[in-house]
Amino acid sequence: MKYRMYVDEVGNSDMGASSDPNHRYLSLTRVIFELNYVEQVVFPRVEDLKRRYFGSHPDDPVILHRKELVNKKPPFEALRDAAIAEAFNSELLSLLQELDYVVITAVIDKLEHQRRYTAWRFDPYHYCLTVLVERYVMWLHDHTCIGDVMAESRGGKEDRRLKDSFERVYVKGSDYVKPEQFAACLTSRQLKVKAKSNNVAGLQIADLVAHPSYRAAVARHENKPLAENFGGQIAQILEESKYKRGPRGRIEGWGRKWLP
Repeated sequence: MKYRMYVDEVGNSDMGASSDPNHRYLSLTRVIFELNYVEQVVFPRVEDLKRRYFGSHPDDPVILHRKELVNKKPPFEALRDAAIAEAFNSELLSLLQELDYVVITAVIDKLEHQRRYTAWRFDPYHYCLTVLVERYVMWLHDHTCIGDVMAESRGGKEDRRLKDSFERVYVKGSDYVKPEQFAACLTSRQLKVKAKSNNVAGLQIADLVAHPSYRAAVARHENKPLAENFGGQIAQILEESKYKRGPRGRIEGWGRKWLP
């Protein structure tokens, strides 16, 4: 069986902005789907939801994007009707609950990283990506599967950074996974990068869960409950059945990783 890891990020890797509370953290979330399942189940269900609520058409597909959904901006203006918004939110939560996927989120506290490692400056994005990819490879190995990785295009230099960072992990390995195991489990040393307009269902699911997962990671790190809002409801679904877990069902360190 072949799987794909879809990656979405929250925040940025600029260490110079780490003292600003609004830019202190960088989070990468990955969502793992089996590729035949994406074709047969995930894509049709996502398309059906978009068609019924937003008039999505194959020639002009609507792309789900969390920020635009939250702000009810076109093409999501139908959500300005409270009854439609309630129905859509209920169906979206059911979809995220019913689909079969695995989530891992890595969050780096850039300010603490600067304080702790005065001489070592591991690029925050590469640090988080290394953690995600090594756990993905471990997961593939444990399930005797192979897979690849896809991220949303951010254009030009950003795409080059994504690809270079991924290839570096593939070639050099990590502290816990040797390069040979990366080569055995990953079908390509190249990161796949797709534009939002490509209408990739896995990337849209990753976009929907990335911010709630990031907020949940911060809340749990600070020993706080999940938020009592829609994002908190998504986070509750992830905690109940979607995060990668350790042998005793532990999420921290397995489905969520706090760095450093």
